[in-house]
Formats: sequence, C-alpha cells, structure tokens
Amino acid sequence: MIPLSLLDLAPVCEGSDIAAAFANMRDLARHAERWGYHRYWLAEHHNMPGIASAATSVLIGHVAGATSTIRVGAGGIMLPNHSPLQVAEQFGTLAALYPDRIDLGLGRAPGTDQATARALRRYFDSAEQFPQDVQELLRYFDPAQPGQAVRAVPGAGIDVPVWLLGSSLFSAQLAAALGLGFAFASHFAPDAMDQALALYHRDFQPSRYLRQPYAMLALNVVAADNDDEARYLFTTQQQAFVNLRRGRAGLVPPPIDDIESFWEPHEKAGVERALACAVVGGPRTVAEGIAAFVKRHRPDELMITANIHDHGKRLRSFELAAQAMKGIAAA
Repeated sequence: MIPLSLLDLAPVCEGSDIAAAFANMRDLARHAERWGYHRYWLAEHHNMPGIASAATSVLIGHVAGATSTIRVGAGGIMLPNHSPLQVAEQFGTLAALYPDRIDLGLGRAPGTDQATARALRRYFDSAEQFPQDVQELLRYFDPAQPGQAVRAVPGAGIDVPVWLLGSSLFSAQLAAALGLGFAFASHFAPDAMDQALALYHRDFQPSRYLRQPYAMLALNVVAADNDDEARYLFTTQQQAFVNLRRGRAGLVPPPIDDIESFWEPHEKAGVERALACAVVGGPRTVAEGIAAFVKRHRPDELMITANIHDHGKRLRSFELAAQAMKGIAAA
C-alpha cells in the first residue's frame, strides 16, 4: 500500500473562530496518527479569513508536540515570502525538537494577493529567484564548514527532507534537476498533472537526497456514510471556490441543499475543472474512486484533503478514507 497522508489548512468555519480551528487541527492530527496516516502537512496562506495556517512553522510545532509518530510538515512554505536562512533556522529548530519527523515542502507562489505580498515585504517577482533560493536553503542544511560566514543555527547538519510543490511544469523540472521529492497540487489545479509527472520521472537526476523519483499527488476526498450525505458535505468546498473567485473569500460556509441555485453555469464549470481530482461518496464509492485514481496516476504517495464545515463529519471523512486505503491494500 502506498502511504496515505493528510493536508490541512486549519479551516475557520462560520459560527466558529480561530481558537477552535487550532483545537480541531490538533484533534484531527491525533486521530490521523491513530488511523495510520503517514504525514500531516499544513499550507501557508495569508489574508484569507477561512484559513488560519499563515504562521505555518508555528503550527507544525503545535501539531508535532501533540503527536508522537506521524511526520509533520509544510505543504508548503511559500519561499518568495521568506529568506532562505530564516526558513532553514525555523525548520532546523523543528527538526531538533522532533527528530526524523519534520518535512519541508517549498512553493514559489506568494500564497496570497499582490497587496498582501507587498505587506509581507517580499515581492512576487522574487519568485524568479526561486531556484537560487532553494539551492541556498539546501546549503544551510549541510554541515557547517570552517570559515563559513553565515550558517543556520539550528539547521546546519540537521536532516530535513525538502520537497518542491507545484501545479505546473516549473517545479517538476526543478525537482527533477535537484533530485528532490515532488508534490503536485492536483487537488485544486489538476490540468498539468500528467505532463508534470511524466517530465519529473523522465528528467529526474539521482542525488544525495533521493536515488529515484518520488512523487506525491493531492486528492480531494469527502467521505460519509452514503453518497448523498457526502455530496451534501462537498457543497462547502464548492461554495468556497466560488466565493474566492467572486472576490468574497470568507469563513468556511456550511453545506447547502441545492448547490445549483448557488452558482452560475460558468462558475460551476470552473469549479468542476479545478476540483476534477475529487472522490465524493460513501465508503464503497470512495474506495473505488481512490483505487481508480491511484491505478491511473501511480503516485508514490497520496495526500488527501477535505474542506468540511462540521468537525465531527470531517473526522469521519478522514477515517473512512483511511479505511478505504487499507481495504484497497488488502484486496
């Protein structure tokens, strides 16, 4: 069975608040560890009321401290927003506190809008320096050399697996050239998935980090006790995507009975394209959908995510997904 991992955005739901989002995050991580999930990743976003994972490295420490075996990491840190040295120090600190459990995924988007990118004191055109920034960051994790003018303390000589994230061919090419793991954002931008995977596997150069390519794909999975309930719960994520495109990003909305009355035809088409990599249904539907996705795309690891308003039903969804993966492996 390929490893099954979990992506969380610390969602802040309507009728709730950020403190509850963090408590739910910790609770989900503890359950995920018991259910056999391999990794628990958090993603950096800014100026989005429904996503509370802006201080990603802080929350990684919170989750790692609440668990004992599951790997915890960033999926990812948006490197143009930070200096490579600061990221190396933060993740060197985390890896010193929680040895052999911390992952660092890197993205080159700002994770926000242009005004917020400027407020972060880093500019989007710094994404052009992404390859150089990645290599600088990797060097900070090397053992410190005599006379080295700048070193990461903590960080130097600490093993922190570095991944590159992407939704296009750029990061696939860079991950292949540097011999790093590659995670594709198929959960919201699947268009270039097959091409990016093919390029990554074709051009991969063995490195001291990896001897062979290792690709992870993200998949939306909303599971419930039956198909109708799962489709109802999925309307939360569908609404959130439409609201974002309307420029009305807000808290995570509750599900609705009639999604067709909510969106316009062009909005529906856009959401269905963005969320094409989604498995929504009861236990059997979910097991069949995950099995088909894995068989078709052959990832080395699967990372699932679910934007569900009710925390208890979100827990149930991830539990059913884990059960489905175990059933697939047994079959």
